[in-house]
Amino acid sequence: MSASLEYAADEMMAIEAARRLHDGSVCFVGIGLPSLACNLARATHAPNTVLVYESGTIGAKPTALPLSIGDGELAETADVVVSVPEMFAYWLQGGRMDVGFLGAAQIDRHGNLNSTVVGDYAAPKVRLPGGGGAPEIATAAREVFVMLRQSARTFVERLDFRTSVGARVSVVVTDLGILEPRGDERELTLTHVHPGSDAEQARAATGWALRVAEDLRETRPPSARELGALRSLKTKGQT
Repeated sequence: MSASLEYAADEMMAIEAARRLHDGSVCFVGIGLPSLACNLARATHAPNTVLVYESGTIGAKPTALPLSIGDGELAETADVVVSVPEMFAYWLQGGRMDVGFLGAAQIDRHGNLNSTVVGDYAAPKVRLPGGGGAPEIATAAREVFVMLRQSARTFVERLDFRTSVGARVSVVVTDLGILEPRGDERELTLTHVHPGSDAEQARAATGWALRVAEDLRETRPPSARELGALRSLKTKGQT
């Protein structure tokens, strides 16, 4: 039975994110878990998923997961390659992306994200990579999927800096469960826990008083087919 299969937390995250993609979705993809999730969806239930990488590749079909958005195979397998300015001005800001994937160093209860600094902006403890395309993705994609490991250092009561707004965040996939916006204030609420996790673990890993849905459910464990397809997606450099 699938419940007895062994899998890692990152595998559960990628599989759950992939399940939420519909066939034909146009996805603005990031490297790492988002790329894994989108390519898994394309390899399983959503073969017509359109992968768009920030480098300007539209409809990329990599045979091995890219190490960066500059990977040559993305351009070689894409339906079209456009300039980065065109990518943002026409394709993203023009409302042509169904789903945008984001990660961050911090997230608050409303899905706002920080990828700029930890600590005071003028004298930060850590200077992060910055917004990049995240602010545009957060406001222009029809919906935003956030993928983050859950801890009180990441899920914070107050951001040190707001890089991206959370108005279009529809789901946050963590290593413990699933958070979705609920209510008029769209506060992130725990709606699912992954097998082996519970609401108390999620609360302890959150820096605010986490709301838990009355109809809290357990995520369906990965199937043998999902795990097999996931593990066949080798990142370049893996043997």
